[in-house]
Amino acid sequence: MRYLTLLVKADGGSALHPLGSELSDDPSIERRAIHHVELLADGTVLLLAEASGSQDRYREIMADSPYVVDYLTAGDDRWLAVSQFEPTETVRRALELQRESLLVVDTPIRFTSADHLEVTYLGTDETFRELSDYVDELDSMAVEILQMGEYEAEESSFSRLLTARQEEILEVAVELGYYSEPREASLEDIGAVVDIAPGTVGEHLRKVEERVFGELVR
Repeated sequence: MRYLTLLVKADGGSALHPLGSELSDDPSIERRAIHHVELLADGTVLLLAEASGSQDRYREIMADSPYVVDYLTAGDDRWLAVSQFEPTETVRRALELQRESLLVVDTPIRFTSADHLEVTYLGTDETFRELSDYVDELDSMAVEILQMGEYEAEESSFSRLLTARQEEILEVAVELGYYSEPREASLEDIGAVVDIAPGTVGEHLRKVEERVFGELVR
């Protein structure tokens, strides 16, 4: 089994659905993650999402939306929302493709700081080609491949955030004591082990820190 991590961007808007656009555009609400999404037998979508900010404003938007069938919320600072709503054709077809093929979403689906979606799919090269063919037919979204490889069930979600080279450099940095207090190794020391320039080591570690810390605070 393989995994494919994509950055999904809506063309000409901040979301793939008018309801999502309205939620994303409201500064009092921060959308954080989608923990479950399912196309129901009646053609509506059931969604479990995580957010923070004003629940009152969220309820106003949901109550006024012509797409929403029902919804409920639970929690305080970081809260969960269950909603049932009418999908757009793009959303409906994407969920049908997932249901009809051996294509699984490795939840949660993360919202980036720009309100794009970071989605990891599990499947085979054949199912990924089907997904690619579907995306090529669309004018409503742009997709960027972030990472692809063999899925290892025992790996942490953090390890799948990193490239093999980044993980190698991070392991050396930790082993040599670069992150110890006081620091026991320099970028030069790490570079000597992995055979790259100190400046390149620093660039790799900054990217590692950006991705891992970004995951922690979402």
